[in-house]
Amino acid sequence: MQKDPIAVAQSLLATGRPADAIAVIASAAAGGYVPAIFQQALWSLAGTPLPRNLTHARMLLHEAAEHGHREARLIEIALVANGSGAAPDWPKALYLLDRSASKGDGNARQVLLLLNSMLLDSGGAPVASPLAEDLTAQGTIRRVSGFLTAAECAHIARSATDLLAPAVVVDPRTKRSVPHPIRTSDAAVIGPVREDPVILAINRRIASVSNTDVRQGEALTVLRYSPGQQYRMHLDTLPHVVNQRLKTVLIYLNENFEGGETIFPDHNVVIRPICGDAVIFSNISADGSVISTARHAGLPVRQGVKWLATRWIRVKPFDTWKGPESTE
Repeated sequence: MQKDPIAVAQSLLATGRPADAIAVIASAAAGGYVPAIFQQALWSLAGTPLPRNLTHARMLLHEAAEHGHREARLIEIALVANGSGAAPDWPKALYLLDRSASKGDGNARQVLLLLNSMLLDSGGAPVASPLAEDLTAQGTIRRVSGFLTAAECAHIARSATDLLAPAVVVDPRTKRSVPHPIRTSDAAVIGPVREDPVILAINRRIASVSNTDVRQGEALTVLRYSPGQQYRMHLDTLPHVVNQRLKTVLIYLNENFEGGETIFPDHNVVIRPICGDAVIFSNISADGSVISTARHAGLPVRQGVKWLATRWIRVKPFDTWKGPESTE
């Protein structure tokens, strides 16, 4: 029995033979083997073992999708919408989404239903920005009630569930991932490949309410806290970066748990999570200095599970294809 080219390539990579793995997949793709075409696309997106080439990846994804590869179509839709590898094209993304839904793709159908419930313009941006309530006299901490619907919160959580892993941080000395010293939750990053049109529309809503450009935001991060887990007192600013975190937007994705309040001790502000509510706060002042009173914590969860989405917003546009620890 002939071995599957994908399995052969993975074995070659595991034994330190990337050139041979690339050749195996290239041969299979040239022969019309759709999973091999999709594999080439994934490698071109990841930047290993092929160089990252988002434009080429888009072409490969489209080819695989036209031959019925469902996952390739979903990724293509995300990249078309968010502009990875080419200019963003919201109408084309909706067209591809509708085609997938009409062919029985339940995920595409669900995304369309959610989009149809949102008030968006022809480019996928919100037609209005929700009102925010100041929690401090200076307006550095604000709360938006009902920022997301329960269905939108559930969609974010579902989008991240299979990606969740214990929170880690990169050790600056070894460059290896080590357990996060401050955050004891599970975490998942919804990067551009997973940024379906609903996630993108939510990110644009975040940009609108925070008076920023959507391109300034890091990828949406989902945090899941089990009983006893917490986010200890900290600031969201990063050391040794040129493009600092300007603002943070927290979104509570559920409320059926005990504990988990967000506290800002220097302002005597305690926020009880309510599903769909958002909290926006500034991390640096107009002159670029760190606002020390922005330190905050997520208290330990006592019972149940807390779900939270976070979007850190930089001063300048941020390349979401790079990690949040980037020193750009």
